[in-house]
Amino acid sequence: MERKLVPKFEKPNHPPCYTTLMPTNTKIIQQQIDECVQLLKDVFGDKLLGIYLYGSSLLGGLQTFSDIDLFAITAKPTSQQEKEQLANALLKISGIYAVSKDRKPIELSIVVESAIKPWNYPPTFDFLYGDWLRKEFEAGNIEPWSSKSLPNLALVITQLNLSNTILFGPRADQLLPPIPYMDFFKATTGEIDSVMNDIEWDTRNVLLTLACVWTTLETNTIRSKNNAANWVIDRLPQEFKPVMQRAQAIAMGKQKEQWNDLNTMVNGCAQFILKKIKAQMEVIKKTSSTHRVIRVE
Repeated sequence: MERKLVPKFEKPNHPPCYTTLMPTNTKIIQQQIDECVQLLKDVFGDKLLGIYLYGSSLLGGLQTFSDIDLFAITAKPTSQQEKEQLANALLKISGIYAVSKDRKPIELSIVVESAIKPWNYPPTFDFLYGDWLRKEFEAGNIEPWSSKSLPNLALVITQLNLSNTILFGPRADQLLPPIPYMDFFKATTGEIDSVMNDIEWDTRNVLLTLACVWTTLETNTIRSKNNAANWVIDRLPQEFKPVMQRAQAIAMGKQKEQWNDLNTMVNGCAQFILKKIKAQMEVIKKTSSTHRVIRVE
């Protein structure tokens, strides 16, 4: 499962190790996507404005722990009945972390166009499905969140405006607003300190998240975790390179998740990257950033 910088209610509660292999049957993944598209059409009808595929599917391809990231835009908020329809169907469509061998976990974000356009930070979502919320949905809690404020949407919308696959509707940038750089910056760095709290139990995710943040701040480029890891490895002291190489290999399904032999170096590596991030944050805060243009690679 991939880690994203999201509010605390979305923090996955999962063990640090998995045995699932990356799905080899792309027909099953396409079937999942098709089922989600049809579900959204059935539930929303003419209220549905657009559906888009983004994330790992486009940035380097789906890896061992990747979700299928979907984003939908609607004209009106979802009703209670519509939330129930969505939750019940997605529980069946989505793969289960560390259990499903072929079906990938689904992450679906739904926003109402008027809630994000005109743009205000932090943005809000209307409905969210992620498989880390499976237990709550199975228990009948169809709104398992304390707030609909979701800063991470600034990152998602930026990526959608730059790179997406249209599953339904017009180009995403015809429905979504441009995101000011400083809102993108705040969403990228807002939880960077709290991420470090999980370094012992979620080592791979934390290291790769730090790698993505560092490369994005330094290069104004959104990269896949694999490409971000490569960028960081080239800039790490020799002693820390094996740590990031291990995180990268695990994420790509080339190695089992184990850190016992590198435990003494993991925290040092993470702290080194964090210091680089903090230094670049100060540079950005002290300089005019309105001219910065984000790219997707």
